[in-house]
Parts: sequence; structure tokens; C-alpha cells
Amino acid sequence: MKQGIALSVFSSFLFALLYYYATVLQPLTGEAIFAWRVVLGLPALALLITRARGWGEILLVASRLRHDVKLWLLLTLSAALIGVQLLIFVWAPLHQRGLDVSLGYFLLPLVMVVVGRVFYKERLTRMQVVAVSIAAVGVVHELWRADSFSWVTALVMFGYPPYFMLRRKMRIGSFCTLWFDMLFILPVALLVLHAQPMSVLEQFMRHPALFGMVPLLGLISSAALVAYISASRMLPLGLFGILGYVEPVLLFWVAFLFLGESMEMQAWLTYIPIWIGVLLMVAEGLLKWLQERTS
Repeated sequence: MKQGIALSVFSSFLFALLYYYATVLQPLTGEAIFAWRVVLGLPALALLITRARGWGEILLVASRLRHDVKLWLLLTLSAALIGVQLLIFVWAPLHQRGLDVSLGYFLLPLVMVVVGRVFYKERLTRMQVVAVSIAAVGVVHELWRADSFSWVTALVMFGYPPYFMLRRKMRIGSFCTLWFDMLFILPVALLVLHAQPMSVLEQFMRHPALFGMVPLLGLISSAALVAYISASRMLPLGLFGILGYVEPVLLFWVAFLFLGESMEMQAWLTYIPIWIGVLLMVAEGLLKWLQERTS
């Protein structure tokens, strides 16, 4: 249990570090960093699948792809949905949109609660109703303050639910889905690297520091992924979900303190109700987990 908690928190710190690290990889663009994450992440994922003995399911899905056009379309859509999220994660801190991404991650669990109620007829607890209602005050305030909602925030909070719904529909294991996601994104990543104004070799020769910094990018990204997936397999689902709130907190402070992104005083009235809603969700989840442990 302690090892699982440590791995979950460690993965959140690594993802936050990756968030900041993207800003020091000059002259790489956000698109190039995204591409390198995919290229360097596949070997690490392959190692993880080997250790988990997950190749059997992957081979089974690969055999289905020979004649199942619908599965091709579903896996392509899945890869597109998660690919956009991988791209926006490293694009945002380079374009002063880090706070917008962190807000999207804060709102995502609350959106998922609503999705569960609307699409799967899941019953909401009183605490969930209160949490979503309070968070909605922050959302309404943001709409009133800015006359719109940041498209970056909206992309995160509304982009992930279709991905999770699609994974649920396909009924394929997490490792298997992630493998095909990354595999389907790989051609796009290679195309991005090929389409840069300078070739990869020329880029590295002009900026020798990239010889060390790009592999380090792969190491951070892969270590974060390994720690995250390992924690998900060690911890009860409820506790794992609660620890998932550590990441957006760290992303917020990285953007606010280290990336120098400013926030108007009125914007705090957007964040505070959303944070209260999140804290209520965390409190309910923690209480439920403790009750399950003692029962």
C-alpha cells in the first residue's frame, strides 16, 4: 500500500516536472516535444507490457484488426483523442496556458461525475451534487468574467470523457489500449519530426545539449508513465482516484510560480469554488475508502 501511494505521488511530481521541463527544451516546439514523447515512450511501454505479460491481449486485438473495420475506426478515434491531450500538455506551458490546463484537470473529475449520471444513469451522492454545484459557481463566474471559457480548459475537461467512454465501450485492457493509442500516434509523431524546418540531425548538431536533454525527456515521461500505471495496479481504485488530484495541484503551482503565469484577482473567484468542489470530492472518496478498510 505504501509503495503504491509513493508511486502515485511520484508520478504526479514527474508529470509536473515534465510540464516545466518542456519550457527548457529550446529550440524544440511543443509539437516536437510531443513527438519525442511518443517515440521515446513506446519502448518503455513495451517493457511495462512485457513485465505484466500483456502481449497476449495485444496479439488478440491485432488479429481482430485484420477483418474488423469498426475496431480500426474506434482505435483511431481513441488515439486521436488521447493524442490531442498529450500535445496540449506540452504545448500549454510554452504558450502561457499552463493555468488553463490545470483548471481543466481540476474540473475533469467533476465533469466525469456528470457524465456518469447522464450517460450511465449512475446515482450521485449528496456530496457529489454539492461539489458539482459549488464548482458550477466558479464556472459561471468565469463565463461572466471573461465572456467565454478558455478553449484549453474546455479541451481538457471535455476531451477526456469521450476517451474514457470509448475505452469502456471497447472493453480492452488499459495496457492494450494505451499500446495501440501510442502505436497509432507514432506515424503522426514521425511526420512532425520530419516536417520541422531543420532535420533532427541538424537540430541536434546546432544545439548539442539536445543530445542529453531529449533522452532525459524520454526518461522523465517514461518513468512517470511506469509509476502511474504501477500505482494503479497496487492501490484500491478509490484511493488511486483521490491521489489523482495531486497532479493538477502541482501543475497549477508550476505554472503560477515557475512559469510566471499571472492571474487576475477576479480569477480567484473562479478557482476557489472549483477547489472547494474538488476538496469535497476528495473528502468523500477518502471517507469511503476508510470505511471500506475498516469494514
